[in-house]
Amino acid sequence: MLTYTIRRLVLAIPTLIFISLAIFLLLQLAPGDPMAQVPLTVPPEVKQQMREALGLGQPWYIQYYKWLIQFFWIEPQVMFDNMFGTTFAEGKLRVISWQTRSPVMDIVAQRIPQTLWVVGVAYVLAILIALPIGIYSAYRQYSTFDNAGTFVSMIGFSIPPFFTGPLLIVIFAVQLEWLPSVYNTVHEVNDWDSFMVQLRQMVLPVMVLALQITAQLNRYMRASTLDNLNQDYVRTARAKGLKERTVVLSHVVRNSMIPVVTVIALNVPNIFGGAIITEVIFKVNGIGQLLITALFANDLPMVMTLTFIFAILIVLFNIIADVLYGVLDPRIRYD
Repeated sequence: MLTYTIRRLVLAIPTLIFISLAIFLLLQLAPGDPMAQVPLTVPPEVKQQMREALGLGQPWYIQYYKWLIQFFWIEPQVMFDNMFGTTFAEGKLRVISWQTRSPVMDIVAQRIPQTLWVVGVAYVLAILIALPIGIYSAYRQYSTFDNAGTFVSMIGFSIPPFFTGPLLIVIFAVQLEWLPSVYNTVHEVNDWDSFMVQLRQMVLPVMVLALQITAQLNRYMRASTLDNLNQDYVRTARAKGLKERTVVLSHVVRNSMIPVVTVIALNVPNIFGGAIITEVIFKVNGIGQLLITALFANDLPMVMTLTFIFAILIVLFNIIADVLYGVLDPRIRYD
């Protein structure tokens, strides 16, 4: 298992390099001018000097190479004194946002806690709700509980977040006035009262994200559990006189989790991308809203960095899912 994991991590390096190159080239082909936000009163020759200062006049392969080494904060050399979008901080070369003129990773580090508060809580809550419901729905197939769970899951699948978000705001924030409609990102948690305020403002965005995730995981878990309940090993376990609880939890659930692990692992980066709409609706000052802002401002260093971070998450959680296969199923051996 260790050898397989190391081999996958090594193979992930060229994969990520290829992905970063594809992202860079696509953004280079995208229309737009980083100088579009500059006032019209600025002379053309000054704008040209600003473009040269950003390194936009250099060949694309040089810009890509410079951006790549900047992303990983590699120690600079003398030949890279005038790179576009860079600054020296603690002896390291760092990617700089064209919009804010601040290090990109510093801005991401400021925004990521807000996203993790909402996305992390929603994902954990969805897993804790969806898996037991899926298992019990499969065990009590076509019961009232199963039909109700299927109905709610179809609603979660059918209604997109850009409709669910405003609907919940109208109901719980405007009509009932129970919850705030906007996420206050400057709020600090330092006592029980401030924690309750944080909890109340997280309810609506977490509900929007958790509804969609719960619906998906619930259906996968139900289908996988139904498939395993009819297997021969389940009938054999029951014939041996094992308790029904032991049969379901120790045998059925463990084997049913194998395909569900893929969905859970691969949905982690997807939920970060899906949270973009939710963050915009509820004014969550996270990386999703940061990406939208960077796109409108044509801030290519910020867009490239955030997109590449999403790509790293996808590759990483693919590896995690493959490794977990061997943990859940003893028949799977990689070494």
